[in-house]
Formats: sequence, structure tokens, C-alpha cells
Amino acid sequence: LTGVDTDRLKEEKKRGISIELGFAPLTLPSGIKVGLVDVPGHERFIKNMLAGIAGIDLVLLVIAADEGVMPQTREHLDIINLLEVKKGIVVVTKTDLVDAEWLELVKGEIEEVLKGTVLEHAPVVPVSALTGQGIPQLLEVIDRMALETPPKLITGKMRIPIDRVFTITGFGTVITGTLWSGRLKAGETVEILPRELTARVRNIQVHGEKVSEATAGQRVAVNLAGVETEEVFRGDVLAEPGLLTASHRIDVKLTLLKHINIALEQRVRVRIHHGTREVLGRVNLLDREELLPGENCFCQLVLETPLMALRGDHFVIRSYSPMLTIGGGMIVDPLPPRHKRYKEDVLRNLEVKSRGNPRDLVIQILSEDQVGLLTGKEIALSSGLEEKLVEEELHNLMESGQLVSVRGEGTLYYLLKEQETGWLAKIKTRLADYHQKYPLRPGMPKEELRSREFSQINAKTFNLMLDYWTHEKEIRLENQNLALPEFKPRLTEKMEIVVNKIEANLLNNPFSPPGWDMLAENVEISGETKNELFLWLLNNQRIVKISDEVILHSQAFAQAKEIIGSYIKENGSIQLAETRDLLKTSRKYALPLLEYLDQVKFTRRKGDLRVLF
Repeated sequence: LTGVDTDRLKEEKKRGISIELGFAPLTLPSGIKVGLVDVPGHERFIKNMLAGIAGIDLVLLVIAADEGVMPQTREHLDIINLLEVKKGIVVVTKTDLVDAEWLELVKGEIEEVLKGTVLEHAPVVPVSALTGQGIPQLLEVIDRMALETPPKLITGKMRIPIDRVFTITGFGTVITGTLWSGRLKAGETVEILPRELTARVRNIQVHGEKVSEATAGQRVAVNLAGVETEEVFRGDVLAEPGLLTASHRIDVKLTLLKHINIALEQRVRVRIHHGTREVLGRVNLLDREELLPGENCFCQLVLETPLMALRGDHFVIRSYSPMLTIGGGMIVDPLPPRHKRYKEDVLRNLEVKSRGNPRDLVIQILSEDQVGLLTGKEIALSSGLEEKLVEEELHNLMESGQLVSVRGEGTLYYLLKEQETGWLAKIKTRLADYHQKYPLRPGMPKEELRSREFSQINAKTFNLMLDYWTHEKEIRLENQNLALPEFKPRLTEKMEIVVNKIEANLLNNPFSPPGWDMLAENVEISGETKNELFLWLLNNQRIVKISDEVILHSQAFAQAKEIIGSYIKENGSIQLAETRDLLKTSRKYALPLLEYLDQVKFTRRKGDLRVLF
């Protein structure tokens, strides 16, 4: 087809088989350029075949006329089915080695094998690479089907499963792969997962030609700056920064092939193939003890090394030993929490995610996030939906009153109205209880509320929601204390009598008052009431705490300031003894008073003197 010999390895040429992936460009009669990936056919190299088939649009299933359908043909067909490659052509090669009657028998066998598969109605094209017979017809069929194949989404986020890594002298690290979605431009910064390496795109080649931009569906070679060849491997993913997260758990809908003769047991170890990556993991069946051939179910794959996937991606599983393809399916959630088995709500949620209705999916993702707020971008990443489609659904849900949007630090976050209402009701109940228990306090300390009732919610989310509710006048936040809008610290009639007695005691000896313990004893209060009343007097500016031992009535404090201030203005300064005499008090009260006035920057100490600040 191309004139390119894709067998690069010495062993490949010696044995006459493909072992590694081969790549060649092809220009079709219509002028369309396509990239061909030659994948190994031998059953020992299915792992390499799986790496090569990732992201293809059209498959050529090659069957030799002199051998007919082989075991690996059936396995390749299973893989094509599991990955849902929609379009394909069956190519019967080596027709020069068989007669017409044998060729018809082989075509009949192929027809039987294809029944019930995605290639059931695929055209069958006999060719001979040796004589060239049928090659022009094959090119025409490829051309026609290429024109019918819808292009990949170039508006999506950029990601490339890496299938080759090598070095070119003078240029450095080069990776190749199929651009699954989005666009890649020279000069852009990219991320390589799972090691979270950052690199810059130096050059891009498509079909051997240098380009400034590549789009989804193209085979690309990318020259990277900032990473060494030894740091990057086949199976890694090159992606837009922040797009993917390496995960050791994925939720999937798994189908077991109907013709295999084994059941899949709980916690069995398998090989999982996604993109160009192979990882080992165990199957956690969520609704049964074993999965029988031909059945499907939801399960969680627990991985020994991470995968980087999006919802809707397809995967294949092979048995650990012997290595046979046994099933595959679709990734439902690439970043799930750990699930308990036989939970109806978990299974219902997975069913919603697998159906892929955009609105249901957005609601489902928001309802699962119980610890924070989500942005439109984060919802798009979790759902696998286009960001634009997610924004449309968020707008519709806002219009219907099902969502609340909260702005913080220039970013818009979303929360289900039902969840917001539940959180607010919980806060109001807690605050009402707190006000009843502590009627003299200005409110509940913010961090006390979070640690007691919302410890599962991160601090950023909690603070954003408090700002939102304060703006909506649902709660009041003052000096890090939360209160209901209508609440005011209040005294009972009994407490008012007590307060009057305390104030009278303080004003009776304004500059030599009794300490708080003695005052409390005089009015017969103790314990929590004693502490609460002290805070109330302080917060309502009835008293001033001069030191741990000395309190003054606020009127006495104002009077002391006036006396000391006037004296300094007349005399330039004041000494401790002068303060004591002016206020007719003792050193016990005069010294802490002067130190407090220094603290509040009314006076300033200058040796043994005080001057105005």
C-alpha cells in the first residue's frame, strides 16, 4: 500500500513477522492523508497489538488465504469489538497461493466468524502483495470508508497515548502516538503522566512533514524539550496540563466474552490495557461473586500501577496467565472513591454515569462531591463531556433552580441546591442551639462550627459558603463568630440585676476595684455563668481588662485616661508614683494601668516616665 517497510528489527526481518509497531503514511486517491499502524498478528505479541490499535478510526483485519481464520484472528476481532472500532475492512492476502475454490471457502469461513461483530457487514477484499492484484481496489475501498469516517473532535482536550520514545541526535527526545482529541501546537507546554513531567513542544511532524499544529486523529511525532528519553515510556500519556490524573482505581462496565470457558471471579488478577498502557490489577465485582461468559456488570478495577483515563474510554482485559483476551468495556469513572460491594446507591450512580445523559451526569457528579465545590472544568474532566456542553447544562440547571453558584477568587463554583439547603439548615440548627446555650456570647466561633459539624468539608469550601450565606443574609459573621441574623446577646432579668451589682461594685472604688473572682463571689455566680458574664461585659464594653488580675469599669477607665492625659499635657510626662497619687490608688493598680495604656498606644514609656504616644 505505501512502499514503506515497517519491519525495523533484525528479528522481524529474519522471521518474516511483525513484532513491534510499524508506522507509514498513505495518501489515498482522493488526496486524503492517513497514517497506517502495522500491528503484530502473532498471538505472542497481542500486547504490542493493543498498544498500536489505540485511537484508530478504521481497521484492516488481515487474513492469509492459505491459512484462513487463525486463533489470533479471533482474538483480534474480540479486541476490535471491545474497543468498539466502528469501521473496518477484511483483507484476504496471499491469494496468489490458493485457487479460486479455496478462496471462496476461506471467504465463507470469514463470513461466519464476522457474524454478530462490528465487522459483520465489512467489505472483504482479496489481494496479493506479491502480484499487486486487488491493491488498487483495496485503496479505493479505504478511500471510500475514510471519507465516511467522522473526524475526531478537535475542540476537545489534547491527549496522546505514547507508543514510541526515541532520541534524534541534535534534537533530543521524540515521542510518537495518535492524537486522540484536541489540538497540539509547537511551543506549547505539555504534561507527561503518570510522572507529572512538564515539557515544551519543540517540533511536530505529521506524516513525516514538519507542521506547526496537529489535530485529533493524526499520527504525530513530537520533539520535546525539558525531558530525557529515559524518563518517558510507552504507555505514558502526553496531555494538556491538568487534564488527567493518574488513578489506582477506576469504575468500569465490564463485559466478559461469551465464547471463553471461564468465569471471572472476585478479586482475580488481570492485565488491563488502555490506550498504549498495560497495567496489572484486580477486579472488584460490585454486585456478584463471579461474572459468567457473555455477562456484563459494574466493577472497580484496583490497579497496581496507575492509569490516566477519562469517562467513556474503552479498555481490554486479558487473563494474567495464560495471557488471553477475556473481556473489556467502558470506563465509567476514572477517579472514584473506594466502594463497598452490594450497595444499591453505588450501582444506581454507576448506571447513570454509564448511560451518559449530560444533565444526569452533571447532577450525579455534583451529588457525589460531598466535600467541596466544583468548577465547570472539573465537572467536564470527571464526566468526560465537552466543557462547552457542561457549561450549557450548568446554565440550564441554574435556570431551573437546581444549582447554586458561588464565586470565589475570580472562579465560579457549583453546588446542588439540595445540598446547599441541607448544609444551611444544619448550620442554622447548630447556631440556634448555641445561642440558647450561650445567650451572652456574640456567636459561635467559625472554626468550632467547622470542626464539629463540617470537618469533612475543606476550609476553602466552608469559607466560600459562609461568604455566600452572609451575602444572602442567611447568617451573620462578625469577628470570626457566626450568628443567626436576628440574634443579639441578651441578659435575663436575673442577669441584669447581677450586672447592675457588679457595675456598682466596680464604680464604688473606681481605681482600686475588687478582682473578678471576688466580684463573682459577691453576686453569687460561678462556673460557666461566671465566664459567660465576664465575656459579655467585655464584649459590650462595660468593663476593660487591664491585666489578668485587674479590671476597671469602662467609665473608670475613661476617667483615668482623662486624668493621666491632662497631667502629661501640663507637665510633659508622668511617673508611676504620680499616677498612684493622682488616682488615689496603689501600685498594684497603677502599674498594670500604665502598662495597658502603653499597649493601646495612649502612652509611651521613656525610662521611668510616660509620655503621650
